[in-house]
Order: sequence, then C-alpha cells, then structure tokens
Amino acid sequence: MPKKLAVIGIGNTLRRDDGIGIVVLESLLKLYKREDIDYFNFGSASFDLLHRIKNYHNVLLIDGINAGFGVGELKINELKDIEYKLDSSFASTHEFNLKSIFEFSKKLGIKTKIYLAGIQVEDTSFGEGTSETLAQKKEDILKEIVKFIDKTFP
Repeated sequence: MPKKLAVIGIGNTLRRDDGIGIVVLESLLKLYKREDIDYFNFGSASFDLLHRIKNYHNVLLIDGINAGFGVGELKINELKDIEYKLDSSFASTHEFNLKSIFEFSKKLGIKTKIYLAGIQVEDTSFGEGTSETLAQKKEDILKEIVKFIDKTFP
C-alpha cells in the first residue's frame, strides 16, 4: 500500500528565492517526520516527477511562484482548483511549470490528488540564499504548511 502523502520540494537553489521550495523541504525533513509521509527534492523538476507522484494518494508540491502576492505569502490549493490561474501571472519559475504538471497528470490518467504550496518569490536572479524578506518569513511558512498537513492528512 502506498504511503498517504508525498511532500515534494521544487526549486533551483542557485536562483535565490526560486530555491524556497527546497529550503522549506529541508527544514520539514529536520523538524517534521511522520511514517505516512515521504519527502523528495526534485530541484527544477522533470518528467520523473509525474512517475513518482502516481504512487501516492496525495502530493504536496512546495514551490516558489510569481503570482503578484506579497513576498513570502503562501497559498495552498489543490492544483485542479487553480488551473484557471496557471498562466504567466501564476507560474513556477522552472521550465517544467505547474501548468505542465497539471496537464500531463490529467493526460496520463494520474488519480493522485495534487496540492500546491505556492510561495511568492521576490528575487530569482542568479545567486545562493533567499532574499532577506523571504528568509524572515520562512518560519511562518513552515508553520502554515505543517498546520495544513496536520489538518488535511491527520
């Protein structure tokens, strides 16, 4: 029987805030372990992601987004519920974007329920480490994600 939840960090840690999905994932690995959760670092994502998610009932993708929200603002939604927003104004910063993940999972008949924890980025220029603004919000982001997991997947 597959585990109930996969938590997947997506991002490029060499593009400043774009790495926030990985930063949050690494913190969750240290602070929040449960038997029914597997954690994966998918970096800039790939088609392997789709093959991995089909083995889970639920997936939580953690990713930096550019949606015009306040820096560090977290929005968690089921991916199917934000389909209409998946254009250039609500996009991942990777070549394999959220819209692609959604469309390919539908075409492949993947039944996994996919959630997105989208974190508004500020600076995706080349460099290591998140912006100071985003770094200051990391603990609050972690608390919100843990609260979501506990409530949605008790």
